[in-house]
Amino acid sequence: MSLFQQFRKAFLALSLVLALALTACQGAVATMPSGNQKVSNNPQVRVGKSYGQVERGTNQTSQNFGDWVVQTSKGLVQDAYVRGSDKLGVVVSSQVRPNEVRPLAKSLVQGFRKNAPDRDLTVLMYAPDKKLILTAKYDNATKQIQYEG
Repeated sequence: MSLFQQFRKAFLALSLVLALALTACQGAVATMPSGNQKVSNNPQVRVGKSYGQVERGTNQTSQNFGDWVVQTSKGLVQDAYVRGSDKLGVVVSSQVRPNEVRPLAKSLVQGFRKNAPDRDLTVLMYAPDKKLILTAKYDNATKQIQYEG
């Protein structure tokens, strides 16, 4: 791996961690849908979004976090969702190389921990075609991340 590739990989991971940490410090701000935006009761599909996009969260705070992950990823994450208080799923863009998925997952776990402290967490990484490519499980007792996939 070239020095440039190592630098790019480290830069992407650090950028996401920094962005997640800054937002965690600010706290989640709930926003209500505008008058012309409809939110369906089906937790899988948000009316008004493009076909195939998942509902970002099961409540307003988790939906805001999912929205924030996509907005601050600078194109690395196409879509994101939060389920419960311990599961984050992201669809990476085609810009993310296979060797960058694990560092990105680690960064997401670190940022998610700031919003969901003192619990076990799961981050699911999906390819642009929405096939699961990596699962990162954070064990709060051992403070370790285990990767599957």
